[in-house]
Formats: sequence, C-alpha cells, structure tokens
Amino acid sequence: MSKNVQMIDVQEKMPLSRLIPLGFQHLFAMFSATVLVPLLTGLSPAVALFTSGMGTLLFALITKGKIPAYLGSSFAFIAPIIYVSAEWGKSYALGATVIVGLVYALIAFIISKIGTRWIDRVLPPVVIGSVIIVIGLGLAGTAVDMAGLRPVTQTETMVGVIDGVETEIEVVVAQNDGFTFTNPAIRVSLFTLAVTIIASIFLKGFFAVIPILIGIIAGYLFALTQGIVDFSIVKEASWFTVPDFSLPAFNWSAILVLLPVSLVTIAEHLGDIMVISRVVGRDYFKDPGLHRTLLGDGLATALAGLFGGPPNTTYGENVGVLAITGVYSVWVVITAAVLAVLLSFFGKFGALIMTIPEPVMGGVSMVLFGIIASSGLRTLVESGVDFSDKRNLIISSVILVLGIGGAQITIGRFNLAGMALATIVGIILNLVLPKENEAADSSAA
Repeated sequence: MSKNVQMIDVQEKMPLSRLIPLGFQHLFAMFSATVLVPLLTGLSPAVALFTSGMGTLLFALITKGKIPAYLGSSFAFIAPIIYVSAEWGKSYALGATVIVGLVYALIAFIISKIGTRWIDRVLPPVVIGSVIIVIGLGLAGTAVDMAGLRPVTQTETMVGVIDGVETEIEVVVAQNDGFTFTNPAIRVSLFTLAVTIIASIFLKGFFAVIPILIGIIAGYLFALTQGIVDFSIVKEASWFTVPDFSLPAFNWSAILVLLPVSLVTIAEHLGDIMVISRVVGRDYFKDPGLHRTLLGDGLATALAGLFGGPPNTTYGENVGVLAITGVYSVWVVITAAVLAVLLSFFGKFGALIMTIPEPVMGGVSMVLFGIIASSGLRTLVESGVDFSDKRNLIISSVILVLGIGGAQITIGRFNLAGMALATIVGIILNLVLPKENEAADSSAA
C-alpha cells in the first residue's frame, strides 16, 4: 500500500456516495473470474452473481462482520463440475456442491474442537502445490480448444461401393487447421490474449487487479468488428427477470468426484485468510477464528449449490484491492455483495454476458489457467519443497501424471477420475511413505 493512501479500518462506515463506487471496484475485481466459471461449466452467470453476493453476505454474518473478504466462483471445481455434468447431469454437480459445503462445515466443527495442526499432516505443500498445478494444466486443453488453436477434423461415416461391395467410409467434412489469421475466431482469441498479457504486465493501480476483465472487454469489442457476436438473446431478454435457479440432485459417484477437491480449496482458504490477516493487520485465525471463516465459506458454497451456482471461495483478486487501496471497511465488501445480487435480476445484463464469444473466453483462459498452474509451482517453491528428496519427487510425480493424464478408476458404483483421483492418491502416499529420517531409522534397525 502506498504511504500517501489513507487507511480506512474494517468497521469504519462511509457515506453512500463513497460506498457505491468502492463497492463497484470490488465487483469489477471479482466479476470476470466469477462469471467465467459458470460460462465454462454450463451454469448460469446470473445465478453465479446472485450466489456470490448472497454467499459473501452470509460469510460476513458468520464471521461477525470482522473480515473484509469477498466470495466468488471457485476455479478449483471447474474440471470436476464439467465432468460430473457430462456424466450424470448438471443437477448432480450442484448436489455434490452442497455436500462439499457441508464437509467444510464439518471440518470447521473439528477445527473448533482440536485445532489445525492435523491439516498440515494431511495436506503438506508438496500435495497442495502439485494438485494446484493439475487444476491449471488439466484445463489447458479446454482453453486451447475455446481459442480455436487446436487442429480439429470432423468426419462423417458414409456408405460407398468398393469393388461391388457396400463399405463404410470415413469422409472429412470440415477441418480447422489451427493457427491461421484467416479465421476471425483465432484473431479474436489471440487479440484477447495479447491485451490480457499487456494489462497484467504494464497497468498500474486499480487496473492492475482487473487484467482479465480488461481482456474480456477488449476482446469483446474486437469480436464486434469481426462479426462474431450475436445479440439476438439480448433483444429477447427482459429487462428484469428472476435468475435461472436450479435444484440439486444427489449421486454418490458425483459427490466423490468433487469431494477431494474440497481438501485443496480448504488449503487455499487457509492461505487467503492468512494473507488478509497480514494486509489488514489482524490475526483472523484467532478472532473471529478459523472455524468461523471456514464455516462461512462452506455454508456459502452449500447455498450456491442449492440455488444452482458454482462453489464459492474467498477471492485473491479482492484481497489485492484491499492492499492497493487501503480501504479495509467490511461495509464496502457488503455493498459489493448487494450490488452483485441486484445485477443478477437484470435480464438483459445476464443476456449480454452470454453474448461473449467463446474465443474471447479462450484468450483469457490461456492466461488464467496458466496462472493457476503457476500458483501451484509458486506454492512448491515458496514452501521450500525439496525435490532431491525421493519421497517428495514420487508424491508430486504421481499426482501430476494421474491428474493431467486423466486417469480414472471405477470401484463398483463409484468413480474417481483426474484431479480427484490424483488428490486422493497424493494424500495416501504422503501418509504412508516414510520420510528420509524414518526410512533411515528403519534400515538401521
């Protein structure tokens, strides 16, 4: 924070004329990421805005209004939600989201009774960092496909006659050769990528925390010049409407796909609360307590699943706004949450979001998903994970191969795949493999 910025404390109130613009600042910081998750997973952006705002208000209530944290859509669940939606349907992904939130609440209860030391044993940095890398790189193919940069050949089976015998023949009916500037979609995705990179590197102040939003806006405007934006759904949408809420359904196999990811997001939650504590100058692990912050995060996620939104999580983007502005007032965050809820009922606003072309989202996703993977690398580096230790090397290697390779195991009615399987295996390896000193003691005996 700059020395010439006047700090506004957590409980400090301000007039509405200041609260609204400061609230919009937080709204813009979280907006692109919060809306991107439902766009990628097939959920409703309007519902995501609604559950994001309601989840933040619930978090503020449970934490006694002591923490200026904003909750938005969680990226960690993108891949498993897409998988569950394709395998069983969207409603089962929502049901699994509800259960994940309740697991948060259960762990919050355990923490209130026995403390947090056991979490360090189950989820050390070598597991957390490796799984976060899997989350990012597991989505890399999705980003490239959306950007139109992967060669795609479409074929149809036709019946032909060869030497007087009817034979099925595969015929190429369309082909995308990947990188070519003659394709307007590719021009849009690369332009969006370039603007996002430039905004991330060169912009300062408030604009430095919204490079994704800037990239989306710039890409959208460029897409207009390329004629690939369809406004028909905006014309048909009502000005005011109720978001497309969806009810959850429950399936144990679907739940088991999302459940392991909660261990990663709980670890991320611990890190976010620690960062907010450092920025604001308070120890939120003690007051209001980690059990309250985790309970607030969990119930916000369960609430999202009940209404049809993606899981929620505390947002690093908004922590960045706190650090840059020095405005720590929880009332500003509450204002942002109320604005998000109100915007979710503007039908034309939600429809306008849906007109964002896929290449625009592909362009920003190439940066966004890469940043997720890079944050996993950062976790490994900053935690001092020693890869000359064979134990760490094996744990990380197995997690990366299982997760990125898309491994899948089916046991009866239960299915574990990709990131979820990698997380479970990583935790098991961490618990059963002896550390170097333990192995040395064993061999000496």
